[in-house]
Amino acid sequence: MIDNTFGINIVPDNDLQRLDALHRYRITDTPSEESFDGIAKLATQIFNVPISLLSLVDAESVFFKANVGMGKAKKANRGHSLCALAVLDKEVTVFEDALKEPCLMANPNVIGDFGVRFYAGAPLITHDGFLIGTLCIIDQKPREFSDADRLILEGLAKTAMDQIELRRSALDKIDEVDSARQQLEVAMQDLAEFNVEMEATNEQLNIANNELNKTYDLTVTLNENLQKSELRLQSFISKAPVAFGILTGREMRIEVANEMILLLWGKTNDVIGKPLAVAHPELEGQPYLSLLDNVFTSGETYIGDTALLKLESEGVLKDHYFDFIYEPLKNEKDETISIIVIANDVTERINKRNALEELNQQLEIALRAGELGSYNLNLKTGAITSSAQCKANYGLSVDHQFDFDDLMEIILPEYRSSLQDKINESLESLSSFHAEYLVRWADGSLHWISASGQPSFDENGEATQMIGVTVDITKRKHYETQKDDFLGIASHELKTPITSLKATLQLLQRLKGQPTHEMIPRLIDQSANSLEKLNKLVDDLLNIHRVTAGQLELTKDWFTVSEMLNSCCDHVRIDGKHELVVKGDLNAKIYADEHRIDQVVVNFVNNAVKYAPHSKVIEMIVEQKEDHVKVIVKDNGDGIDPSVQPYLFDRYYRASHKSQGYSGLGLGLYISSEIIKRHGGEVGVDSNLGQGSSFWFTIPNY
Repeated sequence: MIDNTFGINIVPDNDLQRLDALHRYRITDTPSEESFDGIAKLATQIFNVPISLLSLVDAESVFFKANVGMGKAKKANRGHSLCALAVLDKEVTVFEDALKEPCLMANPNVIGDFGVRFYAGAPLITHDGFLIGTLCIIDQKPREFSDADRLILEGLAKTAMDQIELRRSALDKIDEVDSARQQLEVAMQDLAEFNVEMEATNEQLNIANNELNKTYDLTVTLNENLQKSELRLQSFISKAPVAFGILTGREMRIEVANEMILLLWGKTNDVIGKPLAVAHPELEGQPYLSLLDNVFTSGETYIGDTALLKLESEGVLKDHYFDFIYEPLKNEKDETISIIVIANDVTERINKRNALEELNQQLEIALRAGELGSYNLNLKTGAITSSAQCKANYGLSVDHQFDFDDLMEIILPEYRSSLQDKINESLESLSSFHAEYLVRWADGSLHWISASGQPSFDENGEATQMIGVTVDITKRKHYETQKDDFLGIASHELKTPITSLKATLQLLQRLKGQPTHEMIPRLIDQSANSLEKLNKLVDDLLNIHRVTAGQLELTKDWFTVSEMLNSCCDHVRIDGKHELVVKGDLNAKIYADEHRIDQVVVNFVNNAVKYAPHSKVIEMIVEQKEDHVKVIVKDNGDGIDPSVQPYLFDRYYRASHKSQGYSGLGLGLYISSEIIKRHGGEVGVDSNLGQGSSFWFTIPNY
């Protein structure tokens, strides 16, 4: 009775025929044999594992024909042995980490004290296609197993099966010999007992002689088969997808070198028989010769992981990376006579890994530069794994954990259904999604979020994850709002003087036949005022275009700031409603574009006149600092609300004055700030409600 621990059917439909095929080899529950032990030991050396078994799967038991690393164990219960699974598939069966395999969760060899973690078994396939056992390797720690490793294990299993076939042939022939011997004994007895029947006895002797001749022919055939098997093994080593070589003696004379190792060395068969140091002079100064010598003298295996080796290719030394093993071969006296070298070139893997790391670094830089937050949403559980920037976009701390339900709570209610609809549409159409929505941070502030994502699906076509990025677009949304407001303001502000100018010109056209009419001077003044307003608006538009396009040119020279202040703003002085007072360091000089600085001061003064009309005195103060000169335009008006001060120098921003209708495009302060920034200076405002305002800028002393 099989104690099946795998939770799946381990008895194939053709198990009766398979068992018949197994029993015809007469190999189960037989003593170990050197040829099979040698194959199992070679498997442990090639794959650097502690255990290798040549297993034969019977009806209820698994017999170990060869056992390396499992003590004196001869057999195991079929329902416990992983080889019972390996005979279900003609391909190599691999469990890189047994603890991750559902069918092994109850297996005592995995969860018990023995602790199998890695298993790879290649089936032993008879000539008529029955899977009678496996050549397997086992480790008590997880391992990776490549396609190249599978090919090697399959080759070793085929060699083992060839040995089993040869063994069966030998047994059959031995039986034939025994039968012939028995017949010969019967014939001799007949000869003694039935001397009279000499002729018949002679005939039987002739038959026996023929059988002996056949036995001789069989012996010759067996020797030829053994030679073919050896040639096959040599061919397998030669064509193996890993580099394989044997270095003999302490001088490391190259005895065996397959095609792969010659290709990696960049050498030909001419190096066979030469000492390694002679065949590879480029190894001088590298650690490998001393490592090999240490393996030879100590008799201990050396394993190298992603080791760097400089090899000559087309006359140029190039970097190569290898995983390799130096395994000592010993004689019956436990003396090292040769070293097996097995190496796998992992240069391409390392280069790809380095390229991937560089790409990840570039991606990380790009995410940081764009303030993009990344996330991974588990569509089945709702759990979200996100970067620190992603959490910051939602006003959350780095260590804050949140899932999809928490996210929907943060999003304002009017955007939730739209976001869910876009996610569902993405999953149905197998395409990416994009959404913009408004969220409320814990501090109560509102922020616009732009989120994009791409769904991923499992092998059954079910959506499992949504991976994407988020970015806080609050500033962009504010800018778009300001831009829309600006377009409305611009259309209105430009239309007003144009309409007025058009009306004035129509009146003048009607009065062109009356040049002395009393209204003509007043209409001309109105036309000039409208044209001046229109000219100022157009000039603001031209300046904002130059600033945005980076075409704002500066013509710098040294000049005295107080002299520039006394000569500017004549239109305010002539009007007589405000007194402009220049104070501070009257000798301070700066190196700047005087025309552009004059433009900034005029804008500051015009704003003081417009928004603080009752401030009769407007002060223009010059302060000489250690590394810069500071210019301040100060009024005694109503002051500016602190909540709007951070936005005064933004493009298109206009302060709200509900009780008064002020014209303009809201570009003056933005242009002024750009002019000062182009000079390497700073611009700002200091204001308290009811205490006036001080607009200032600095110019560096260089």
